Amino acid sequence: MAPAVFVLFIACYFFVLLLISYITTRNADAQSYFTGNRNSVWYLVAIGMISDSLSGVTFISVPGKVSVAQFSYLQVILGYVLGYLIIANVLLPLYYRRNLTSIYTYLQERFGPVTQKTGAVFFILSRLVGAAARLYLVAGVLQIFVFDYYGIDFRVSVSVMIILMLLYTYRGGIKTLVWTDALQSIFLLGGVVLTIVVICRELHWGPADLVSNVVNSEYSRTFFWDWKAANFFPKDFFGGMMIAVTMTGLDQNMMQKNLSCRTLGEAQKNIYSFSIMQLIVNVFFLSLGILLYQYVTSKGIAIPKDAVTGRLLTDNLFPMLALNYLGTFASIVFIVGLTAATFSSADSVLTTLTTSFYIDILNLDPETVTRRNRNIKNAVHIGFAALLLLTILLFRAYNQQAIIDSVLFLATITYGPMLGLFAFGILNKRPTLDGASIIVCLIAPALCFILSKYSAQWLNGYKFGNELLIVNGLFTYCGLLLFSRKPQAVQTT
Repeated sequence: MAPAVFVLFIACYFFVLLLISYITTRNADAQSYFTGNRNSVWYLVAIGMISDSLSGVTFISVPGKVSVAQFSYLQVILGYVLGYLIIANVLLPLYYRRNLTSIYTYLQERFGPVTQKTGAVFFILSRLVGAAARLYLVAGVLQIFVFDYYGIDFRVSVSVMIILMLLYTYRGGIKTLVWTDALQSIFLLGGVVLTIVVICRELHWGPADLVSNVVNSEYSRTFFWDWKAANFFPKDFFGGMMIAVTMTGLDQNMMQKNLSCRTLGEAQKNIYSFSIMQLIVNVFFLSLGILLYQYVTSKGIAIPKDAVTGRLLTDNLFPMLALNYLGTFASIVFIVGLTAATFSSADSVLTTLTTSFYIDILNLDPETVTRRNRNIKNAVHIGFAALLLLTILLFRAYNQQAIIDSVLFLATITYGPMLGLFAFGILNKRPTLDGASIIVCLIAPALCFILSKYSAQWLNGYKFGNELLIVNGLFTYCGLLLFSRKPQAVQTT
């Protein structure tokens, strides 16, 4: 398929996003940027959160890894559902009672300004590095199949992508993102469903054949019970629960749109709906993975392997088939779905990083509308776009997969301290030393990093999986407890 067709569809895609931005920002003000004027439609927020919770890496990796992980990822997703119930019934009421714009303002109220800034810095670093890594990996796919054909340098293509994201988020912020992310979720889901349809037609399967082959596949095993393995069901389930709590409920990027709903009740309906959609979407992703492997088996297609190690390059399977074997329609569907998955998870980062930095680091009030504050907000937004570009180019300069894996792992374990901070604040009324949070939040991830490297050696083959996040939170909680004191009794007369 000619790369010009890809360019045309990507250009049309961004034109639609810019058009939505124009429509939603005609009467925009500062509150439109930060809170969507507290008037977002809950079901649009729920739909948009699908693309926010996924990424281009998920779009490529989850189907490809079915050959090695089977359906074990569904154990994590089932844990997510329980985690979302905790968010809806514990965290959202907490945020709405305090009328928060940045959720880390709670840390200032509970502990003090140092802890607020500590939580915000952990979020900013995690989201900046994570978004850059995801965008880099997917931009590499677009570079190979589209931009290299025209001799466009990677730095130029990525710069254009970020400028386009900047254009449609610069003024409208959350008010625009509620609509653009909902649209991008539809494109993403359409990409998965239509690819499944294309493969079924290639294999001459009807709906009954599809269900039968997925259910009876050797790759459809879901539950694993080896307690030493990283995919032991309780590890994945409870780890998934805490991943949902931290990476959704304690993450400004995921919560800011939730807090733009009209009422707490609507925000809770949004979370309940999102949890069901999340489960269904991931079943589709995993089922697509089975179809991809059944397709290559039936057609005798060789799966790409690493030239040195001989390891299957599972992340390359979906792009290879969609762009080279499944026809023009499948290629277009893949590129549009990949673009939606990538930019929906990256564009909101610019807005939420700006919000957290503006409120938590600069201590500026989003309710105060002045020309100076507006200029500061705009400068911070542009600054984070530049930082995102710089981080992507650093990945490009040190193009080693191991580095990216390490960075993503480090970005993940930084949520452990936030889990510990919020858990201590909610569950324990003891006052604690504000400045101690920095020490505790540095030591806890460091201990978890050591455990992840040496647990199999020290613990008779036991490998940490997703439960490491819980351990990280426990370390943080215990550290805060060490620096706490009993509440002073209230004297009555």
